[in-house]
Amino acid sequence: AVVSTQSTGIYNFVNKKSRNAYLKKKNPRKIAWTVLYRRKMKKGTEQDVSKKRARKTTKFQRSIQGATLENILAKRNQKPEVRKAQREQVIRSQKEKLKAKKEAKASTKKKTDTKAVRAAQKKISKANTKSRPARTGVMM
Repeated sequence: AVVSTQSTGIYNFVNKKSRNAYLKKKNPRKIAWTVLYRRKMKKGTEQDVSKKRARKTTKFQRSIQGATLENILAKRNQKPEVRKAQREQVIRSQKEKLKAKKEAKASTKKKTDTKAVRAAQKKISKANTKSRPARTGVMM
């Protein structure tokens, strides 16, 4: 029982039953009597072979970049009230920094945004438009 195909080559089948299954493009993993099916469903394998035991994972504490293990343990053992007070203090200081930054920005803006500066800029822009010749009907 030999079958030859252009793309895959020549196959020698054991019997007509397997050749016909191949020609009908049946999946051998779904046909109960094939070797592939028996392998997939683990039929006929030794059951005495025990599965490999996975090792238990062990917990291990180590330092993180920027914080030593002692610092981490000390923080963990702190009372929650103390930790909360520290957090609030840090937040307050950050807010104050932002407020100071905004005030500095506003003060610099006030210095530059005066009416006199704006008026001077308008005069300069008007003078530039007057000195330019009119471009009517000019083709490039």
